[in-house]
Amino acid sequence: VEVLVPSKYALDNAYPNPFNPVTTIQYGLPVDAAVNIIVYDLQGRIAAELANEFKSAGYYTLHWDASDHASGIYFVKMMTEEFTKTQKLMLVK
Repeated sequence: VEVLVPSKYALDNAYPNPFNPVTTIQYGLPVDAAVNIIVYDLQGRIAAELANEFKSAGYYTLHWDASDHASGIYFVKMMTEEFTKTQKLMLVK
């Protein structure tokens, strides 16, 4: 089985966005890496920790179910040792 490996770190646009209540987040790792993906609210509080683990190089998909969160703006932040990217999410109920 051939595994596709991205040429660079990637945090793709979440879809759907705006969403209710579940959104899909895809990301890519060009090398094996410890990855941390956290959703924050507008006040900077952690709303959800979606990933905090060591992953092999490749593409991954996460789903965030925000059923128990209020409507509003959230930020999903992906962090590795060499890469950080933040993206805005909008939860509409």
